[in-house]
Amino acid sequence: MLRYSRGGRRTALFGAVAALVAASACGTGTGAGNDTVLIGASLPLSGPVADSSKPAYQGYKLWLAQLNKKGGLLKRMVELKVLDDGFDQNTVITNYNRLIGQDRVDLLLGTFSSKLNLPASAVAERNKMLYVEPSGGATEIFERGFDYLFFAQPSTSVDMPEQFVSWITSLPEKDRPKTAAYPTQDDPNTDVAIAAFREQLSELGVKTVYSEKYAPETVNFDTIANGIASTKPDLVVHGAVGADGAGLVKAFQKQQFSPSLLFQTNSPSLVETYPKAVGARNTEGILTSVAWSPEANHAGNAEFVRAYTNKFGTPPTEDSANAYTAGQVLEAAVTAVGSLDQDKLADWLHTHTVSTIVGPLRWDKRGVPDGDLLLAQWQNGAFEIVAPAEQKTTRQFVNPKPEWSS
Repeated sequence: MLRYSRGGRRTALFGAVAALVAASACGTGTGAGNDTVLIGASLPLSGPVADSSKPAYQGYKLWLAQLNKKGGLLKRMVELKVLDDGFDQNTVITNYNRLIGQDRVDLLLGTFSSKLNLPASAVAERNKMLYVEPSGGATEIFERGFDYLFFAQPSTSVDMPEQFVSWITSLPEKDRPKTAAYPTQDDPNTDVAIAAFREQLSELGVKTVYSEKYAPETVNFDTIANGIASTKPDLVVHGAVGADGAGLVKAFQKQQFSPSLLFQTNSPSLVETYPKAVGARNTEGILTSVAWSPEANHAGNAEFVRAYTNKFGTPPTEDSANAYTAGQVLEAAVTAVGSLDQDKLADWLHTHTVSTIVGPLRWDKRGVPDGDLLLAQWQNGAFEIVAPAEQKTTRQFVNPKPEWSS
C-alpha cells in the first residue's frame, strides 16, 4: 500500500539545518499498527530533478508490490509513505522529522541526490534509524562517523572517473585530449566527482582551460557554453544533475561548439528524457558513469527490467534501479535479523553481503560499498556499457564524438 503527500516548502536558509535536525523526536515505530510495517521516505517529486525522482519512486513502488506479494516483512504487509521535498534541503529535513516523530514510521528509505541525503541522513542518525540511500555518493556524507548509513550503489562519487580515466590512459599519448573544461552544478555529488576527474586527468597532462560552478537553479546555459567554447577544449567533463545536462548540450549546439569528447554525470542516464531533450542523434558518443545496466546478469536483474516495463510501460532508468536496490537491501536486513531493531539491522549490514540487481553489495564501517561503477556511452540510439570489459554490451567505442546533428 502506498501513501503520498506533498511536503510544504520551507524558505529557511541552510544554516537552520542543524536546528531542524535537533528538533526531531526519536521514532518508536508504531505508526502503522501491529499488522503493518510502515516505511517512510522523501523524494524530490517536484523541482529541478523531478525527471530523476519520479522513476525512482516507481522503483520503490515495484519493490513494494513484489514484497507484499511475497507476504511483506515479518509476516506483515508493508506500507510506504512518501513526502515531496521539492529538492529543498530544509524541506527534506522537515519531512524526515515528520516521518519519524509524527508518522512513527518503522523503517526509512533514502531520498535522491547528495544535496538531500547529506541532511536527511543526519536526521536518521540522530534518531538511531537505519538509512539506506539509493543516490548520493558525495564523500562528505560518509565522513561523519555515522553508524546507520548505507549506500545502495556499487561505489561512490569519488570513484566515478576510474573507468573513463583508465580508457584515456590506454590511448596512445598523441590521441589523448590535451585540454579540458570542467563546468559543474554546485552540488556535493558533482563537486566531488569533477574534482576527482580534474585531478586524475591533470596527472595525465590534460590542461584545464575552464573550471566554473553554476547555481542549481540555472536554466539558461548560453553564457556558460560561450565561455567554454571560447577555450576550445578537446574534452568537456560536465558535473550535471538532471535537466542541466541537456541544457548545456543545447547551448553548445547554439554556439556550434562540439567537443571531441563529452562526459556528463547523471543526466545522460535519463534514458527516457535525455534523448528527447537534446535530439536523439545528438546523444551519439556522449559518456557517463552508471551504477546499473539493464543487460547485467546479476541475480534478479532481468526479472526487474521485465516487471518494471510491464508495470509502468517504459523501461527502467538507473534511478529506478537504484531505488529498487535500496529496497532490496532493507528487505534483506529485516528478513535476516527477523525484527525491526535498528541497531541489529545496521550491525547485520556491516557484516554481510547482499545480493542485488546491481551486484553483490558489502560495506565498510562508513556504509561505503566496495564495488565499481560502469562507463556508459550513447551509440546509435542505444545506451551501451563500454567498460569494464566484463560488463561491456558493445565492442565499439565512439571516439571522437561526432558533430551535432541539425
